[in-house]
Amino acid sequence: MSLRDDLAGVLARDPRYSIHAYLFVFEALEHAKTLKKRARRKTKTRPSSSGGSRHVSGRELCEGARSLALAHYGMLAITVLAGWGIHKTSDLGSIVDNLVNSGDLERSPNDSLTDFDEIFDFDVALRRDFLLSLDDVI
Repeated sequence: MSLRDDLAGVLARDPRYSIHAYLFVFEALEHAKTLKKRARRKTKTRPSSSGGSRHVSGRELCEGARSLALAHYGMLAITVLAGWGIHKTSDLGSIVDNLVNSGDLERSPNDSLTDFDEIFDFDVALRRDFLLSLDDVI
């Protein structure tokens, strides 16, 4: 069975987000794990022995999603995400919660849906790197 088939039940229970939003969150999760691993290498710190090395926090996932959206969609990132139903970081949390409830993701005992609340303002975080001066346009 494909991931698309696996997500059919999730989409039926919560139609606010398109399948693309769920696929983006899976990709953002992997991206956030990669960013975390790189940061650990830079500081030469070891993952904890509790097995939490592959776990990312709500903040880390949101930052990974921001980074990934800008890398993939550039100036259109906010428009693309909005088209999928993602307008704020709490939407990312709702998608993760849906995936946890369906058994597609797991949460740690310290995880909470509120971990995704107001991590950053989408309008600021997804547009700030694209200010163009008139000299650049002309």
